[in-house]
Amino acid sequence: MDNELKLAVLIDADNVPYSNIKGMLEEIAKYGTPTFKRIYGDWTKPTLSGWKSVLLENAVTPIQQYAYTSGKNATDAALIIDAMDILYTGNVDGFCIISSDSDFTRLATRLREAGKQVFGMGEKKTPKPFIASCNKFIYIEILPKEIAESEVAQPAKTAKKGKERAPAAKGNKALNKLIIGSIQDLAEEDGWVFLGVLGNLILKKQPDFDSRNFGHKKLLDLIKSIPGVEVEERLTGKSHTPHFYVRAH
Repeated sequence: MDNELKLAVLIDADNVPYSNIKGMLEEIAKYGTPTFKRIYGDWTKPTLSGWKSVLLENAVTPIQQYAYTSGKNATDAALIIDAMDILYTGNVDGFCIISSDSDFTRLATRLREAGKQVFGMGEKKTPKPFIASCNKFIYIEILPKEIAESEVAQPAKTAKKGKERAPAAKGNKALNKLIIGSIQDLAEEDGWVFLGVLGNLILKKQPDFDSRNFGHKKLLDLIKSIPGVEVEERLTGKSHTPHFYVRAH
């Protein structure tokens, strides 16, 4: 992804936890530069009090939205209206919608129809239609946790717990099928595929794909763990920049 993308970051305070806002914003920075950072909710509700302490230090602007009618989500409507206003007047290249709510499925689809990149971020309970409507969807659970003081004295234990929570890539038939099938879709006559192109196709097929879901920081590390896949490093250009190619046996 282009790190120079200008992004509008819109957060649904009702449907994501506030505990790791720093991790969320650091993840977004990998894909572009936030030019808008807004969060929507009824700030008179005690349930949103946890957000208030982290908004100022992360320069996120709170947008007050009262719940006019019981059972109706006015917060969602306010976020959607702002997104459409920004689409036509904000001069951004893409949007990051942080929510676990399927109500934003049509919004994400509409933004993509307008030629914008759409990144979604939410918990693993997020409904599939919203995930599928994004260019890429990141699960909050895989982001690095902010280390509490009580965990600093036990780094080894914390690391072990984190490793145990990661789903295993080995023996995962669906994962193997996705990766090997994608390699075969792209392979030239010699069978080799550039790793970057492979990663783009996998994301198009499965927007919530992320190597961190399987315990690997990078796609290359995950690919190396897949049986029947060969990796080759090639040095290119005067600077001998390494590029990685893969093929399925």
